[in-house]
Amino acid sequence: MKIRVYYEDTDAGGIVYHSRYINFCERARSEHFFAQGVMPGDGEKSGFVVRNITAKFLATAKLGDMLEVKTAIKMLKNSSVVLRQEVFRESTCLFGMDVVLVYIEKGKPKRIPERFKRLVEGFSA
Repeated sequence: MKIRVYYEDTDAGGIVYHSRYINFCERARSEHFFAQGVMPGDGEKSGFVVRNITAKFLATAKLGDMLEVKTAIKMLKNSSVVLRQEVFRESTCLFGMDVVLVYIEKGKPKRIPERFKRLVEGFSA
């Protein structure tokens, strides 16, 4: 997914604020579902939640940069998935994170439904 850096994404120096990289990755995950005509959950009582994020900030992006978020599946279990997401400016990796998503129903981990499992398996770098 391609994302342009806007003024709202930056600090006073025109550098992308650190938390925005996580936002960019969230948008890319959601867009993957939306592109298939599917919401990322089955309504208000079920869906994926973030359990853990391990992030590395490698370089900075600036106002006006065009970025690309790449997502790849690292591990898929019955009720969770680990994704590797990276943000690039051209061929330079600026940010990388591993995110653990858990599928929940009514606040408890549950087996990922087959239709979501197929969509998650479609993540590729």
